[in-house]
Amino acid sequence: MELRLLKKIKDISELVAFEHTIFSAPFMLIALFCASMQKNHSLWFGFSLLFLCALALIFARNFAMGFNRYLDRDIDAKNQRTQNRPSVDGRISAKAILIFIFANAVCFVLVSYFINSLAFWLSLPFLMILGFYSYMKRFSYLAHLVLGVSLGLAPIAGCIAVLGDVPLWCFFLSAGVLFWVAGFDLLYSLQDIEFDKNEGLHSIPSVFGVEKTLWISRAFHLLTLVFWGVFLYSFGCGIFGFVGLGICSLILFYEQYLVSRDFAHIPKAFFVSNGYLGFVFLVMMILDLSME
Repeated sequence: MELRLLKKIKDISELVAFEHTIFSAPFMLIALFCASMQKNHSLWFGFSLLFLCALALIFARNFAMGFNRYLDRDIDAKNQRTQNRPSVDGRISAKAILIFIFANAVCFVLVSYFINSLAFWLSLPFLMILGFYSYMKRFSYLAHLVLGVSLGLAPIAGCIAVLGDVPLWCFFLSAGVLFWVAGFDLLYSLQDIEFDKNEGLHSIPSVFGVEKTLWISRAFHLLTLVFWGVFLYSFGCGIFGFVGLGICSLILFYEQYLVSRDFAHIPKAFFVSNGYLGFVFLVMMILDLSME
């Protein structure tokens, strides 16, 4: 019984790619810390709010990933890269995924209610944006940008939780996340360029080709650094914040270099480089804010 439960938890974790939380969580935390400094002149905003925000992030991601896996079952079954996902190989049934999606949506709205009124009223629009991404590749190559918007909601949610508002500096931080995510999603989607063409799916690689996609990804990552630089300036950050930005620029350059050399490096560029980037920026921002 215990082994079956552990196996089911492992399957669910694989279904939602739980390890990908490392992409959005650092930026929600950056927003929480910055908002707390703005409101309380202190980094710390309380364990209860941290707990609620962590739950909201997990439930929102579970909803988004579960919804995506449910809609893409037929597509994933045809793609050699994705045909071993739990939603395809029978480990988790379509009915179970639907229940999982509904339960996480309800839990996200409920947790948002306990955060504050603005979080509650925006909870359904947030879920609609997260769900909309899963439809985009069926009719538009702008799906990469919608994915960026989805993860860019994380810092906005952090500000809403602490301030009940979204200041201008948070929009700059969120815009940077948008183009960062869209940029690395372009690199990741290069793996499926032929599959997308054959199946009539819309993506920037399938429409513009490899070389143009690489340049678009580079442009997106340049915009990332610009927006994060404006965020640091508008919030009044010091040397540690800008050092963090410098390290992020080196990581993005390394990621672009890896992929341009060999597509076999895409998983390493996607998971390792981007995982370190958010963590490094978070640590440097904590050091910067602690100096105030």
